[in-house]
Amino acid sequence: MCASRVETAPSFGRLKQWFRGQLRNIAPFLTLLFLVVFFGFASPSFATMDNLGNILSQVSVTGIIAAGLTFVILTAEIDLSVGSVANATGIVAAFFTLQATSVNIANIALPGWAAIVLALGSCLSLGLVNALGITRIGIPSFIMTLAMLQIGNGVCAMLVRGQIAYSVPPLILTLGSKSIGGVPWLVIVAALTLFAGHIVLAYTRFGRYVYMVGGNREAAEYSGVNIRLIIAAVMIISAMCSGVAGMLGVAYFGSAQQNEFDSYLLDAISAVVVGGTSLFGGRGGMGNTVVGLFVLGVLNNGLDQINIDSFLKILIRGLILLGALIINVYAERLRAPDSTAAA
Repeated sequence: MCASRVETAPSFGRLKQWFRGQLRNIAPFLTLLFLVVFFGFASPSFATMDNLGNILSQVSVTGIIAAGLTFVILTAEIDLSVGSVANATGIVAAFFTLQATSVNIANIALPGWAAIVLALGSCLSLGLVNALGITRIGIPSFIMTLAMLQIGNGVCAMLVRGQIAYSVPPLILTLGSKSIGGVPWLVIVAALTLFAGHIVLAYTRFGRYVYMVGGNREAAEYSGVNIRLIIAAVMIISAMCSGVAGMLGVAYFGSAQQNEFDSYLLDAISAVVVGGTSLFGGRGGMGNTVVGLFVLGVLNNGLDQINIDSFLKILIRGLILLGALIINVYAERLRAPDSTAAA
């Protein structure tokens, strides 16, 4: 009897320690499972293949942005400019594409490939400015990207001037609004982006450096990691992902106009955080972001299925994000005693 008790105590202790370490990963899965079961019973049309396709399409643009933002948050930084960079890039691609009438400020109309190159160059430039401001000048990422948010909005306002563009390069039109074998290209691009991000983070030296910088910046520096270079790189990756999402989003929405991506900043951050990636850096990854995307996608779609009040929908999303933040902070505190003991 006594031996059994002695044997059970360490097992329970190991289980408790494992739960502490995995709380950040377990909570999103349980949330997703609860939402799927709840909406499956609440709406007959929810648990169908057609609706699954709708959910995947609805979260694809957010998923591309969130893939780049995951790199940033893993380094314990933040990028508040992702929505405005996406909007600016999409507008550049649309407003400089050959159209029936020239609508951009410079009266320049370019072939599709040239408009894509110009748009990618634009988001790369915005990402470089973010990177240089943070790593060279020493501006905190919160303030630097907040300024870039305003700059991106200013670029949009200058180009748009109250007008709407409907023409986009043919390649962007295909990837943003067409399908292959019944699967939207947009979903494929989002899946490939998230998968590529997972490969980079899990199997490359750069990915290990990202986790090192976010987990313990001082130790990473002592190990010879160029912290400035890593932070600059993740800011550029975030901008490029936002730019691609912006171009494809314009094709998905059918037009390019000001303030089209304003809600995507909160959506992308929510996907990363709700999925379980630590706001303090060093823990999480693309798998967590995918789970977070499904949580948000199922929640938004399910609330639409049961015709809930739109204002209440916003409140519920906010409460779920708050819950994820509380779990994020609580999980970090649970790990702290273990880290201290290990030290």
